[in-house]
Amino acid sequence: MNRRIDRVNSLLREQISQILADELSDPRLSSMVSVTRVSCSRDFSSAKVLVSVLGTPEEKGKTLAGLRSAAGYVRKSLLSRTSLKKAPSVDFVVDDSIERGAELLKLIDAVAPEPEDDEGARS
Repeated sequence: MNRRIDRVNSLLREQISQILADELSDPRLSSMVSVTRVSCSRDFSSAKVLVSVLGTPEEKGKTLAGLRSAAGYVRKSLLSRTSLKKAPSVDFVVDDSIERGAELLKLIDAVAPEPEDDEGARS
């Protein structure tokens, strides 16, 4: 990836996070939504926004529906908040990598042997 795309991705992640926190008041949105990553296309016409949502699968579905319905508003807000000539269209996608990582750590802990007590070995 080139440096400009990285900078734009970072800028969009920061600004979209602010928009979600400050400007959107849709009751479908969970209070625990965070933007984990933004990935723009090479021509900056579209951006995939990965969001992490804590809650049940039903809450995740409602939040995703609320975010997708607010995509036009988010795009319009990005124009006024950034120096980009054209704001990309945004597509929100649920990112469940944090939950999968936590499950994986639980599985590793379940099969890992208990550490031996070093104090008993020294006596």
